[in-house]
Amino acid sequence: MVSTDDHLNWLMDIVTSVPSIGPITAVQMIICTNEFRDITAPKKFACYAGVAPFKSESGMFTGKSRVSHIANKKMKSLLHICAMGALRYDKQMHAYYERKTTAEGKNGMVVINAIRYKLIQRVFACVRQRRHFIKDYQRDHVET
Repeated sequence: MVSTDDHLNWLMDIVTSVPSIGPITAVQMIICTNEFRDITAPKKFACYAGVAPFKSESGMFTGKSRVSHIANKKMKSLLHICAMGALRYDKQMHAYYERKTTAEGKNGMVVINAIRYKLIQRVFACVRQRRHFIKDYQRDHVET
């Protein structure tokens, strides 16, 4: 049970604070990352979940970028559902999708994959900084 362990309860609270990340996706992320101990970088988790694209290049041949077929399909499908929810209810993500598809002419699924990665980055940033998601977060600028 998540509610009996303080650390798991805290992680669930932080992960579900990110818009469009629900409790089932949060539990699956916590399990897959071993409570964010084994996988600590968002890029590694994106690769594990089948979200990170790999280029197909060989000498002068440049092929299409594709995601790995050796991925955690359950995690990828949960992130896809979260990305669709973010696309529908998060104004920032919707504006990002519209800009990429209409203005830049990108394929819709490529942009949804980018939204999945953005959600992963948001979750890992919140866990790393030990804080809840803040919609209009501004970084503190340190003068050197």
